Amino acid sequence: MAQQTVLTILVISYLLGSFPTAYLLGLLHGINIFEIGSGNMGANNAARALGVKWGMFVWLIDGLKGLLAMLIARHLAPGDQSSAAMIVSAVAAVFGHNWSIFATLVTGRVRGGKGAATASGTWILLVSPFVIAGVLMIWAAIVAATRYMSLAVLTSVAIVSIAVVITALVEDADPIYVVYVLVPIMVFYRHRTNIRAIIAGTERRFGDRA
Repeated sequence: MAQQTVLTILVISYLLGSFPTAYLLGLLHGINIFEIGSGNMGANNAARALGVKWGMFVWLIDGLKGLLAMLIARHLAPGDQSSAAMIVSAVAAVFGHNWSIFATLVTGRVRGGKGAATASGTWILLVSPFVIAGVLMIWAAIVAATRYMSLAVLTSVAIVSIAVVITALVEDADPIYVVYVLVPIMVFYRHRTNIRAIIAGTERRFGDRA
């Protein structure tokens, strides 16, 4: 893949990922999402600040950012290099969401979300619908049993990422698929405070208002 194509994919995917959905939605409701709850522009914080339906809306839009980035990358790259292009775009989109240039310009600090919703949008082109359906059932079971949204999210991201790598190895796919492990690494890193809170038993539960 030509360097110019790679650079174009990286820039477009990063900027798409950086789109501050929750922040803009918060402004429409007269709040600054960065000053509420966990202070990040993710769907979970939006749900706590604005209600579950708006949190779901943010998740949908943030997920579409990851999907759209991969579709654009697939269009830009030659046919035999589309897989590599989509993996690169997936990583760049999640990176953009987690460390958004737009959020940084607005707040004067490096800010963003935690990457799970944007990562979920990339699953559509990487794993089968059966895997996604299974992960959604596991996610729902964890939320129902613990009300820890972050635990359900982290478990889901880990399972899908493992599935992506295993599928690539079993099917002898392009080794670039292994690069996808950067996605769960970024998601888990951004959730590090949640992980510590879960262990300590102080994590906010689903339905708690910020």
